[in-house]
Amino acid sequence: MSERSERILDAGEVERVLGRMASEIVEATGGAERVGIVGIRRGGVALSARLAQAVAGLGPEAPPVGSVDIALYRDDAATALPDPKIGPSVVPFDVAGRDVVLVDDVLQTGRTVRAAIECLLDYGRPRRIWLAVLLDRGGRELPVAADFVGRTLEVPAGAKVRVELAEEAAEPGDGAVLVRAGETP
Repeated sequence: MSERSERILDAGEVERVLGRMASEIVEATGGAERVGIVGIRRGGVALSARLAQAVAGLGPEAPPVGSVDIALYRDDAATALPDPKIGPSVVPFDVAGRDVVLVDDVLQTGRTVRAAIECLLDYGRPRRIWLAVLLDRGGRELPVAADFVGRTLEVPAGAKVRVELAEEAAEPGDGAVLVRAGETP
């Protein structure tokens, strides 16, 4: 078996999508003054920082940024994580009464989002929790929908979506790739 990949977002498209999502966030929340942005560790952390920069470019101030690690909040933590690699959750602002935008790279089953909401609620009671994702690939197992979506994809069974960001990649560059399992020709 080999993998075939297809580029679905390039660096320019990632930047344009984040700019559009930032505008939608500012419009929906009435401005960045009461917004906090929280990335879901791993894939959402770099995106949350970029999204906060884009939001800051649209208003008088930058929203505070944090991150949550959901390893201990997963509903399969006991079976899927025999040796979990737990990172820190850092929410350096008071979430009480604030609009909080949770950010992740890919939305699929909804289980990661559920765990992130539980983790975030340990920090207080936000006025509202919004969800922003770069890619929505479908395949929900829980009733979760993103408020701000970069792109919606039809992903065939067995395929994976991989987001590549310069902050995290071995090779510099941004983008997203659809990886399909297939037979070697």
